[in-house]
Amino acid sequence: MGRSMARHLMAAGHPLVVYTRTRAKAEELVAAGARWAGTPGEAAAEAGVVITMVGYPHDVEQVYGNPDGIFETARPGTLLIDMTTSSPALARALHTEAKSRGLAMLDAPVSGGDIGAREARLSIMVGGDPEDFARAMPIFEKMGKTIVHQGPAGSGQYCKLCNQIAIAGGMLAVCESLAFATKMGLNPSTVLESITGGAAGSWGLSNLAPRVIRGDYSPGFFVKHFVKDMRIAIESARHSGLHLPGLELAERLYARLIAEGGENFGTQALYKLYEAHPRNPEGR
Repeated sequence: MGRSMARHLMAAGHPLVVYTRTRAKAEELVAAGARWAGTPGEAAAEAGVVITMVGYPHDVEQVYGNPDGIFETARPGTLLIDMTTSSPALARALHTEAKSRGLAMLDAPVSGGDIGAREARLSIMVGGDPEDFARAMPIFEKMGKTIVHQGPAGSGQYCKLCNQIAIAGGMLAVCESLAFATKMGLNPSTVLESITGGAAGSWGLSNLAPRVIRGDYSPGFFVKHFVKDMRIAIESARHSGLHLPGLELAERLYARLIAEGGENFGTQALYKLYEAHPRNPEGR
């Protein structure tokens, strides 16, 4: 996703300095004119806007807080935008630290997967100060279509967790619908023709169910990252005194999928549990 997003910024005329932990992943951008940096801090040192998108909250902490990180080199006034799906508490802490250093900071996770990133149709959910959101808007518009300021620091992350909760329940429904259709002797493709245009219609049913039917479990969004997001949401809900049994069920199922080697599949690979364990996908 990050590579596609960066390409859109380059196409709009923005000069880029890029850093990834695996340089090979940036070679396409470097070949197109981006400049390579050896550390996150080097990438941030001369930038007016710094965008990060990494895997896990601990990666975010390292990219910003390590001795060779962004906080150590970013110039006062620099706008920092973390587009990782991460912890709301961490987003608030980073915002506070950034402000103490004369920096601006937004949390801006996205939804839309690999397709949305390629087509610049991402939904971008933003937390932070309104004036910083306004400053970032021309950048966001190059990468997404639905761009909403959700509130103060951490609000973008909370909104993304709402998104993930809805996806988790939706993927259960998609996979169970396909499993039921197959078990009843129906053609799943013709079933989709009938139900995607009705009240059951959803993004997952239209975009991911056909992949399941084709046996295509390649990641638009990795299972391992989805489980990370669900666990952050469950922890946040419990901390607030809210019980989300549907989300907890989805997390258990995806955790089993990881245990069976599915961490690098796309989220639609949940269906594999229903194929392999039709009587007991939970493993209980």
